[in-house]
Amino acid sequence: MKNFNLLLLLSSLMINFSAFGQEKNTGKEDIYFSVGEEVELKNLLSAYQMQERYEDLEIGDTLNVSFRGEVASVCKAKGCWIKIALEDGREVMVKFKDYGFFVPKDIENSEVVMAGKAYVTEMSVEDQRHYAEDAGKSSEEIHAITAPEITLSFLANGVKIKK
Repeated sequence: MKNFNLLLLLSSLMINFSAFGQEKNTGKEDIYFSVGEEVELKNLLSAYQMQERYEDLEIGDTLNVSFRGEVASVCKAKGCWIKIALEDGREVMVKFKDYGFFVPKDIENSEVVMAGKAYVTEMSVEDQRHYAEDAGKSSEEIHAITAPEITLSFLANGVKIKK
């Protein structure tokens, strides 16, 4: 009987601790849904801080980082890329690691948190036109693209999207 009471007491404690842990996990994590690898909500840079980091990068440099920003545009065809607005009006072209996940096509103006690799690249006219078409730009806007462009880029391992 002693063993049964001890077992009952231990079971009760485990259930209470389990319930306590579940309550503790609610909060910030619950206001996001995730795609790709899990992204932690700590040590995040703001869009302004990320903008400052890009100032120090040159073509060929990379920086592993997590940051938070607002979606300026998204691929309307598949959700295979997003652009994140920076404070100075520039945008970061975000693609997803190994083309392994996509985001919903209706998340413009949503807050996202991403972890991955920041870098700077030169984007060809052909690629710029392709992304402009994916974004639903007009034929005139697409044909107005006539020169390569230095692009702030990001390869995301995972993305959390604010619900």
